Amino acid sequence: MKKITIAGILSILLLIVMLGFYLFPLYWMAATALKTRAQIFTMPPVFIFTPTLKNFTDVFISNRTGVDTQFGFFFRMSIIISVLSTFFSVTIGTMAAYSLSRFKIKGKGDLMFFILSTRMLPPIATLVPLYLLYINIHFTDTIHGMVLLYTMFNLGFTVWMMKSFIDEIPMEYEEAALVDGYTRFESFMKIVLPQAATGIATSAVFSLIASWNEFVFGSILTTRYARTVPPAVSVTLGIEGYEWGRIAATAFLFVLPVLIFTFLVRKSLLRGLTFGAIKK
Repeated sequence: MKKITIAGILSILLLIVMLGFYLFPLYWMAATALKTRAQIFTMPPVFIFTPTLKNFTDVFISNRTGVDTQFGFFFRMSIIISVLSTFFSVTIGTMAAYSLSRFKIKGKGDLMFFILSTRMLPPIATLVPLYLLYINIHFTDTIHGMVLLYTMFNLGFTVWMMKSFIDEIPMEYEEAALVDGYTRFESFMKIVLPQAATGIATSAVFSLIASWNEFVFGSILTTRYARTVPPAVSVTLGIEGYEWGRIAATAFLFVLPVLIFTFLVRKSLLRGLTFGAIKK
């Protein structure tokens, strides 16, 4: 039986405190979503109360003040734009990473640095030229415009992430497949992609989170038809001011899909984040 030491007990207590520190905002958000407006503003704060689901129903249904929340529409826009941009960034990024990893390309080092440099510039620095460009080509407040924008910003990270994974896959596997009669594309699909599944999952999680939580471009480049949840939440006003209960309910529902997706790919994500940390 393993002996429990004082240091071990202190370590466990420290982990519990840290866990509580990081989970408390999530608890407070959920608690606020289940409170009435009077309970939310009660001082000192109420920790024991009768929960209500009114804030959750108000997210999708017009409340008694007659204000149409439209959050069902904003949720659908968030899902459509985030999923499509994640799919395209991972798909294009994986193919680009494979080309950079397997073929001799003139100026490959400069090209890789250029791809990396797209992540160095703060996105807000490109807001004005992008806004003017989108106005001229009529891409503002459109789904395809936002999907293209988020794909572009996630592509640099995906290429670098996937190239590091594909570099570790021995070329001998593909050479053997080519000898057996496979085409280059077939060897890529049947040999490389299964081996790089961990990197794909990791890239997909980070791309999805970046698209799902993006606020600045969504608030400036969209007004109604392609607006996502983050900029929509910021203007959640009722006749009595900010509807904090409804904002908390929206935020809680907004967090759930990413948490579920991350949980489903947690094993691949863990391997992806620790990839290359230990080498024989």
